Amino acid sequence: MYSAFPYKYETHCHTSEVSACASNTAEEIVKSYAKAGYSGVIITDHFFNGNCNIDAALPWKDKVDLFCIGYENAKKVGDRLNIDIFFGWEYNYKGTEFLTYGLDKKFLLDNPDLLEWPLELYFDKVHEANGFLTHAHPFRERSYIKKIRLFGKKIDAIEVFNSGNDKQIFNERALAYAQEFGLPQTAGSDTHNVENLAGQGTYFPERLKSINEFIKYVKNGKSYISIPED
Repeated sequence: MYSAFPYKYETHCHTSEVSACASNTAEEIVKSYAKAGYSGVIITDHFFNGNCNIDAALPWKDKVDLFCIGYENAKKVGDRLNIDIFFGWEYNYKGTEFLTYGLDKKFLLDNPDLLEWPLELYFDKVHEANGFLTHAHPFRERSYIKKIRLFGKKIDAIEVFNSGNDKQIFNERALAYAQEFGLPQTAGSDTHNVENLAGQGTYFPERLKSINEFIKYVKNGKSYISIPED
């Protein structure tokens, strides 16, 4: 199966420039993924309503500029090492998180009231702008997650394997959920620390030219998930 899908991409990754819980810089992360043989990485730092280290009191433009630094630093290194780097973020709603793909810095700058939107308006606005939403680790149980919330086909894909889950049952439930609703699937390492790079990812038949190609392949079921066995 791998021979038909030789290009491996990390879909869920955090940098210390932006995510308060990450311990490695964008440069360290990209170098580690390049060494591990990945074709690309999607930087998905925690957004302002998550575990983000950017001062909430700053003006919106300043916050957006700082938020994009993790991706921008990663992109510089990726260009040098010939590894694709794409932009995304992890949006948080009371502990329920969504990997948001296909949008850019301009979208953020143009929507300074974004944090005031009700959750379903966020979904609508992302989709209106041709963005793509993956429900990250939907069945994870942690102290900061007070309630498991599921949204069916209001979401575009389900993260069916997340290396950051400390129990395999959380991934098994996510896979069953995606299958029940016929939703596309992704997998990611949820990297915060590269000392023990988890090595998870989503595989593609061709090298991706853009985040929009990532979305197209996932949406059309032309990607491959490797589910590790216990």
